[in-house]
Amino acid sequence: MKDILIAGRYRVDRKIGQGGFGLVYSGTDLQSGEEVAIKLEYMGNGRESLKWEQSVYEELSGGVGIPRVRFSGSEGEYYVLVYDILGPSLEDLFNYCGRRFSLKTILLIADQTISRLQYIHSKGWLHRDIKPDHFLSGTGRQGNTLYTIDFGLATDFDPAHGQSLKCRPHQGTTLFASLNNHRGHQQSWGEDLESLGYAFVYFASGSLPWQDVDAHGSKEMVKELKEELSGEKLREAILPPEFATYIDHTRTLGFGNRPDYSYLRRLFRRLFVRKGFKHDNVFDWTEKRFHQLRQSTVNQSVSSTEETPQRHASKPRRSGRNVRKGGHGAAASAKAVTDARPHADHRVVKRSRCAARKKPM
Repeated sequence: MKDILIAGRYRVDRKIGQGGFGLVYSGTDLQSGEEVAIKLEYMGNGRESLKWEQSVYEELSGGVGIPRVRFSGSEGEYYVLVYDILGPSLEDLFNYCGRRFSLKTILLIADQTISRLQYIHSKGWLHRDIKPDHFLSGTGRQGNTLYTIDFGLATDFDPAHGQSLKCRPHQGTTLFASLNNHRGHQQSWGEDLESLGYAFVYFASGSLPWQDVDAHGSKEMVKELKEELSGEKLREAILPPEFATYIDHTRTLGFGNRPDYSYLRRLFRRLFVRKGFKHDNVFDWTEKRFHQLRQSTVNQSVSSTEETPQRHASKPRRSGRNVRKGGHGAAASAKAVTDARPHADHRVVKRSRCAARKKPM
């Protein structure tokens, strides 16, 4: 697929992701020179998954944390979706930080992700596959913004009547699936938020109580362990009580009952203030990158000061100039790290639905 041109403008460069219904490549917009993400689905499979996802992006366009679609359409045997390239997923960043986030970072994540779901729900959609892989950091000036991706399993949901407009069976991720998903019940807003709550516990603990069971494919046992995870058990763990309150709230929402998003955000914001955290948008991964850069710069400076006297034994003053030069380079490099973001590991997931038609206006 490399070097293929999409719509006479977008060049396919290298594969960065693969899933059940397509491939994801990084590419280049030849008109602007900008890097883009290119998602491809073979039209011969008859599923039209990418068309469905494009229809979701179209209705969500303009929202904070929603990727901008630049092109959608067919190219040869493939249906194509071209959108803004993003940074690493929360799962990638979780691994980068040693599979544990600080409470401050979890609370910063919670504030943004609850808002993302509120927006998606307000537009009449359920995501239905909420997990760390599906939240990506932005790039450049939007580096502190979290984006929601992969709407292949999304379904439209009538916010006025609390009814799903069509049957779309769920085949999402067992690890983060809601209890009602396990039970085969119809899902609504609360299920997305419940899955998000499991992600918060995952970030704080490094794993979930049913993770080993899920690895062996026992969905029924995973369901039983989730049923046993009461708010009281969470309170007995290392997590502040706000997390138990959050899980309890999402689980007690009846079908079609609208969540109190402001209340959920307020829970975590008050905890943030009570802990004395500074709202500077400095996440764990931001701090780790800075420390790594600083250590690298120190090592380079030490190396310069050790080598210089040997080269210029008769002119020791140059050693001082080399040290200052290293320090100046540190400031420039710090800016580069602030701007630099790894490429996205866009993941494509399987989906199944009873109808693939676009939501009626």
